[in-house]
Amino acid sequence: MMHETQSIPPGFERHYRQSPVTDPWEPIYSRKTDEAVILGLVAEAAHTNSRGFVHGGLISALADNAMGLSCSHRLGGEASLVTVNLTLDFLGSAQIGQWLEFTTAFVKNGGTLSFAQAFVTADGQPCARANGVFKVMRKAA
Repeated sequence: MMHETQSIPPGFERHYRQSPVTDPWEPIYSRKTDEAVILGLVAEAAHTNSRGFVHGGLISALADNAMGLSCSHRLGGEASLVTVNLTLDFLGSAQIGQWLEFTTAFVKNGGTLSFAQAFVTADGQPCARANGVFKVMRKAA
């Protein structure tokens, strides 16, 4: 259940792409720009570790998701991507009730590899930063 004091920022809608790994974390929201796909969610108890902070695995998975979707978006949606490398630096913790936002800040697409960087915020405060490298898998014509 969404935290009663938290609202979804303007421009975000229910995320258009579901996956079995993210199903338990729903509702997840997204917003497309010309440059990126931005993901977000309101942190709830189901997203936390035993200390009550949002679990690093959730942050890692959604940062990976946002970067991969952003690379694909910048390629015109004509390719799928597979993660080759993912690194994260945790800069702070996220708490129940906070809005987590996964913003891709840099994408460089190549012929076979794409590179991205993402920043994760909790109510606008830095929470994590991520770097990802993705293998470009061209869709069959």
